[in-house]
Parts: sequence; structure tokens; C-alpha cells
Amino acid sequence: MIRAVVFDVGECLVDETREYGTWADWLGVPRHTFAAQFGAVIAQGRDYRETFQVFRPGFDLYAEREARAAAGQPEHFDESDLYPDVRDSLAALRADGLWLGIAGNQTVRAGGILRSLFAQDVDLIGTSDDWGASKPDPEFFVRVAEVVPAESGEILYVGDRVDNDLRPAVAAGMRTALVHRGPWATIQWETEEARRLPTFRVESLLELSPLIQQFNVRMP
Repeated sequence: MIRAVVFDVGECLVDETREYGTWADWLGVPRHTFAAQFGAVIAQGRDYRETFQVFRPGFDLYAEREARAAAGQPEHFDESDLYPDVRDSLAALRADGLWLGIAGNQTVRAGGILRSLFAQDVDLIGTSDDWGASKPDPEFFVRVAEVVPAESGEILYVGDRVDNDLRPAVAAGMRTALVHRGPWATIQWETEEARRLPTFRVESLLELSPLIQQFNVRMP
């Protein structure tokens, strides 16, 4: 049975349109140009951070985050950046009696924002900076398994990426759900892995509650 649901952050709970737009502004690049290059990079299966190198060779994302913060332009997201199905989905899953967590590749600063938004909605919020391991490193999912009070096969990890979310979560013995939104899921949706790996493929997080209920009823 599925007893716990753990969510990725970017393009799963949080629409990152504004965040990447501000990076284009920081680089002095038209937003549509940055977005086009971003899509080209991930469509080729490359690390999205290579997008920044196109416009500024030698770009260090962590150093630039600190520079932005020092300039009064820190990374930021708030309630208005959440996908519209997030709150109702969390409430439904909580009502179903499931343990809920949020775990993604996020900075300490982003972790603080997540705690301000979701402290009352989930049982745990963990970030790659907290754990010293980033997806798709298997150690990230080792940490998830350590903090969730369920066996690995009872955990559903929900994300928008085959490479960073589904593939390593399945390797760790977890169930997975692929949500169809954001650039990665849009590009990867029809791939063989995107069809084969996930336990569920959903257009909205609101589909999770009934799907999990049906799944658990079928389990012996």
C-alpha cells in the first residue's frame, strides 16, 4: 500500500516561470530567448544549468544566487507561484490519512520559504542543502527513505522529471507519479521511460487522492 506521499518542488508544487524570468533579467537576456535555450538544453538531455553557460561562460549558479541576494534580488516564490491544484490536493491527501512530505533540490533560503508556506500542511520539508545530497544522486532518496515513517515501497514520490525524480526514486524502491506540467514533463511525457516507470501519470495533483485510494484497495 501507499502510506506516504513526498512531493518535488519546482514544476510540481511551484510554477517556476517567474524565477527563470528573473534569471533572464539578471543575465540581461530577453526572457523568450532564455526560455528557448533552456528548452533546447533539456530536450537534449543536458543539465539545465548549461543554459546559463551559453549566455555567460563560467557562470556559477550558487555564487550568482548569493550575488543576487546581496543586490536585493534573492530567489523568491510565494503563494501566487503555487500551481492552483496544490492546496486542495494536499488537503485531500491529508484527509485520506496519508503522511505527507516535500523534498527537492532547493537551497536553504528556498527551504525557509517552503516552511513558511507549508508548515501546517505536511509532516516534513527537506532540501538538498539540508541533506548535502542533490537529485538524482541516490543518496538523496536514501535520505527520503530515512525520514519517512514507511517502507520504501510504501512511499509515492511525485515529480515532473523522468531523470531527476522517477528514475532514481524507482531505483530506490519507491512508487512514483509523473505530473504533466513544466518544461521537463512536457518534453519527456511521451518517452518510453515516462510511460513505463511511474505508478501514476497525472495531469493534475488532484488526481492523486482517488488514484491512491484505488491502488490501495487493490493491494492484498
